[in-house]
Amino acid sequence: MTEKNNPTHESNENIVWHSTAITREQRAEQKNQKPCVLWFTGLSGSGKSTVANAVEAKLFEAGFHSYLLDGDNVRHGINKDLTFSDEDRVENIRRIGEISKLFVDSGLFVLTAFISPFIADRQMVRELVGDAEFVEVFIDTPIEICESRDPKGLYKKARQGEIKHFTGIDSPYEAPENAEIVVKTAEMNIEQCALYVLDALKAKGFC
Repeated sequence: MTEKNNPTHESNENIVWHSTAITREQRAEQKNQKPCVLWFTGLSGSGKSTVANAVEAKLFEAGFHSYLLDGDNVRHGINKDLTFSDEDRVENIRRIGEISKLFVDSGLFVLTAFISPFIADRQMVRELVGDAEFVEVFIDTPIEICESRDPKGLYKKARQGEIKHFTGIDSPYEAPENAEIVVKTAEMNIEQCALYVLDALKAKGFC
Protein backbone atom coordinates (compact mmCIF):
# COMPACT_ATOMS: atom_id res chain seq x y z
CA MET A 1 0.00 0.00 0.00
CA THR A 2 1.42 3.39 -0.94
CA GLU A 3 1.58 6.26 1.52
CA LYS A 4 -0.86 8.19 -0.64
CA ASN A 5 -3.53 5.51 -0.25
CA ASN A 6 -2.76 4.63 3.34
CA PRO A 7 -5.40 6.19 5.62
CA THR A 8 -2.86 6.30 8.47
CA HIS A 9 -0.78 8.83 6.51
CA GLU A 10 -3.35 11.53 5.85
CA SER A 11 -2.10 14.96 4.87
CA ASN A 12 -2.11 17.52 7.66
CA GLU A 13 -4.32 19.72 5.49
CA ASN A 14 -7.15 17.25 6.10
CA ILE A 15 -6.78 17.41 9.86
CA VAL A 16 -8.65 20.26 11.53
CA TRP A 17 -8.30 21.29 15.18
CA HIS A 18 -11.61 20.64 16.98
CA SER A 19 -12.52 23.40 19.43
CA THR A 20 -13.94 22.31 22.78
CA ALA A 21 -16.82 23.84 24.73
CA ILE A 22 -14.70 24.40 27.85
CA THR A 23 -11.74 26.77 27.62
CA ARG A 24 -8.34 26.42 29.27
CA GLU A 25 -9.15 29.51 31.32
CA GLN A 26 -12.31 27.89 32.66
CA ARG A 27 -10.44 24.72 33.58
CA ALA A 28 -7.80 26.71 35.46
CA GLU A 29 -10.44 28.83 37.17
CA GLN A 30 -12.29 25.71 38.33
CA LYS A 31 -9.08 24.48 39.95
CA ASN A 32 -8.28 27.93 41.32
CA GLN A 33 -4.71 27.86 40.09
CA LYS A 34 -2.44 29.22 37.38
CA PRO A 35 -1.20 26.18 35.42
CA CYS A 36 2.35 25.83 34.17
CA VAL A 37 5.04 23.33 33.25
CA LEU A 38 7.81 22.89 35.81
CA TRP A 39 10.56 21.51 33.59
CA PHE A 40 13.19 19.84 35.81
CA THR A 41 16.45 19.33 33.90
CA GLY A 42 19.85 18.08 35.02
CA LEU A 43 22.29 15.23 34.85
CA SER A 44 21.42 11.67 35.80
CA GLY A 45 21.71 11.45 39.57
CA SER A 46 21.31 15.19 40.06
CA GLY A 47 18.05 14.75 41.97
CA LYS A 48 15.47 15.76 39.34
CA SER A 49 12.92 13.05 40.11
CA THR A 50 13.44 13.26 43.86
CA VAL A 51 12.98 17.03 44.00
CA ALA A 52 10.07 16.96 41.55
CA ASN A 53 8.33 14.32 43.68
CA ALA A 54 8.86 16.40 46.82
CA VAL A 55 7.52 19.53 45.11
CA GLU A 56 4.44 17.70 43.85
CA ALA A 57 3.77 16.34 47.33
CA LYS A 58 3.77 19.86 48.72
CA LEU A 59 1.52 21.10 45.92
CA PHE A 60 -0.88 18.24 46.66
CA GLU A 61 -0.86 19.01 50.39
CA ALA A 62 -1.70 22.63 49.58
CA GLY A 63 -4.71 21.55 47.52
CA PHE A 64 -3.29 22.14 44.03
CA HIS A 65 -3.89 19.85 41.05
CA SER A 66 -0.78 18.44 39.39
CA TYR A 67 0.77 15.57 37.48
CA LEU A 68 4.37 14.36 37.39
CA LEU A 69 5.94 13.00 34.20
CA ASP A 70 9.15 11.12 34.96
CA GLY A 71 11.73 10.21 32.33
CA ASP A 72 12.04 6.53 33.23
CA ASN A 73 8.29 6.05 33.64
CA VAL A 74 7.51 7.58 30.26
CA ARG A 75 10.04 5.30 28.56
CA HIS A 76 8.06 2.33 29.88
CA GLY A 77 5.05 3.46 27.87
CA ILE A 78 4.58 6.12 25.23
CA ASN A 79 8.31 6.42 24.52
CA LYS A 80 9.34 2.79 24.89
CA ASP A 81 10.17 2.65 21.18
CA LEU A 82 12.92 5.27 21.53
CA THR A 83 16.63 4.73 22.14
CA PHE A 84 19.10 7.13 23.76
CA SER A 85 20.64 8.34 20.52
CA ASP A 86 20.71 12.11 20.03
CA GLU A 87 17.91 11.85 17.46
CA ASP A 88 15.65 9.82 19.72
CA ARG A 89 16.37 12.11 22.67
CA VAL A 90 15.00 14.97 20.58
CA GLU A 91 11.86 12.96 19.76
CA ASN A 92 11.52 11.95 23.42
CA ILE A 93 11.40 15.59 24.48
CA ARG A 94 9.11 16.59 21.61
CA ARG A 95 6.51 14.04 22.69
CA ILE A 96 6.77 15.09 26.33
CA GLY A 97 6.37 18.69 25.27
CA GLU A 98 3.14 17.87 23.46
CA ILE A 99 1.83 15.92 26.45
CA SER A 100 2.80 18.73 28.82
CA LYS A 101 0.95 21.24 26.67
CA LEU A 102 -2.23 19.16 26.93
CA PHE A 103 -1.90 18.89 30.71
CA VAL A 104 -1.43 22.65 31.02
CA ASP A 105 -4.50 23.13 28.84
CA SER A 106 -6.40 20.98 31.35
CA GLY A 107 -5.44 23.43 34.11
CA LEU A 108 -2.78 21.37 35.87
CA PHE A 109 0.65 22.00 37.24
CA VAL A 110 2.82 19.68 35.16
CA LEU A 111 6.13 18.57 36.63
CA THR A 112 8.55 16.89 34.24
CA ALA A 113 11.79 15.19 35.31
CA PHE A 114 13.94 14.61 32.23
CA ILE A 115 17.65 15.02 31.60
CA SER A 116 16.65 16.88 28.40
CA PRO A 117 20.31 17.63 27.65
CA PHE A 118 19.95 19.99 24.69
CA ILE A 119 19.13 23.70 24.98
CA ALA A 120 17.36 23.69 21.62
CA ASP A 121 14.96 20.95 22.74
CA ARG A 122 14.05 22.73 25.96
CA GLN A 123 13.51 25.93 23.98
CA MET A 124 11.27 23.98 21.61
CA VAL A 125 9.04 22.97 24.53
CA ARG A 126 9.07 26.50 25.92
CA GLU A 127 7.81 27.83 22.59
CA LEU A 128 5.26 25.01 22.32
CA VAL A 129 3.79 25.58 25.78
CA GLY A 130 4.26 29.34 25.87
CA ASP A 131 6.92 31.31 27.69
CA ALA A 132 4.50 32.53 30.35
CA GLU A 133 3.61 28.96 31.36
CA PHE A 134 7.05 27.35 31.14
CA VAL A 135 9.27 27.34 34.23
CA GLU A 136 12.69 25.79 33.73
CA VAL A 137 14.08 24.27 36.92
CA PHE A 138 17.79 23.52 36.61
CA ILE A 139 18.93 20.91 39.12
CA ASP A 140 22.51 22.17 39.20
CA THR A 141 24.55 19.30 40.61
CA PRO A 142 28.21 18.75 39.65
CA ILE A 143 28.82 15.57 37.67
CA GLU A 144 31.29 14.40 40.33
CA ILE A 145 28.51 14.35 42.89
CA CYS A 146 26.03 12.78 40.48
CA GLU A 147 28.52 10.05 39.71
CA SER A 148 29.31 9.46 43.39
CA ARG A 149 25.60 8.96 44.04
CA ASP A 150 25.02 6.81 40.93
CA PRO A 151 21.70 5.48 42.33
CA LYS A 152 21.09 3.20 39.34
CA GLY A 153 24.70 2.23 38.66
CA LEU A 154 24.51 3.90 35.26
CA TYR A 155 27.71 5.93 35.46
CA LYS A 156 29.68 2.81 36.29
CA LYS A 157 28.19 1.00 33.28
CA ALA A 158 28.85 4.01 31.06
CA ARG A 159 32.48 4.20 32.19
CA GLN A 160 32.84 0.51 31.38
CA GLY A 161 31.37 1.03 27.92
CA GLU A 162 28.21 -0.96 28.67
CA ILE A 163 25.96 2.05 28.01
CA LYS A 164 26.40 4.26 24.98
CA HIS A 165 25.24 7.87 24.51
CA PHE A 166 25.23 8.50 28.27
CA THR A 167 24.86 12.17 29.15
CA GLY A 168 27.94 13.61 30.79
CA ILE A 169 30.17 10.75 29.65
CA ASP A 170 29.98 10.30 25.88
CA SER A 171 26.99 12.55 25.15
CA PRO A 172 26.90 16.27 26.04
CA TYR A 173 24.73 18.10 28.55
CA GLU A 174 24.01 21.73 27.72
CA ALA A 175 23.24 23.51 30.98
CA PRO A 176 20.50 26.16 31.00
CA GLU A 177 21.76 29.71 30.60
CA ASN A 178 18.76 31.52 32.08
CA ALA A 179 16.67 29.01 34.04
CA GLU A 180 13.83 30.54 36.05
CA ILE A 181 14.79 28.41 39.06
CA VAL A 182 18.22 26.98 39.91
CA VAL A 183 18.40 24.32 42.63
CA LYS A 184 21.71 23.16 44.07
CA THR A 185 21.10 19.76 45.62
CA ALA A 186 24.71 19.57 46.82
CA GLU A 187 24.01 22.48 49.16
CA MET A 188 20.45 21.75 50.33
CA ASN A 189 18.54 18.69 51.46
CA ILE A 190 15.40 17.54 49.63
CA GLU A 191 13.02 19.38 51.96
CA GLN A 192 14.94 22.61 51.49
CA CYS A 193 15.02 22.12 47.72
CA ALA A 194 11.26 21.57 47.56
CA LEU A 195 10.52 24.62 49.69
CA TYR A 196 12.91 26.68 47.56
CA VAL A 197 11.00 25.74 44.39
CA LEU A 198 7.63 26.43 46.05
CA ASP A 199 8.80 29.84 47.25
CA ALA A 200 9.96 30.68 43.72
CA LEU A 201 6.59 29.64 42.30
CA LYS A 202 4.79 31.81 44.81
CA ALA A 203 7.04 34.75 43.94
CA LYS A 204 6.14 34.26 40.28
CA GLY A 205 2.42 34.22 41.09
CA PHE A 206 1.69 30.59 40.24
CA CYS A 207 0.54 29.52 43.71
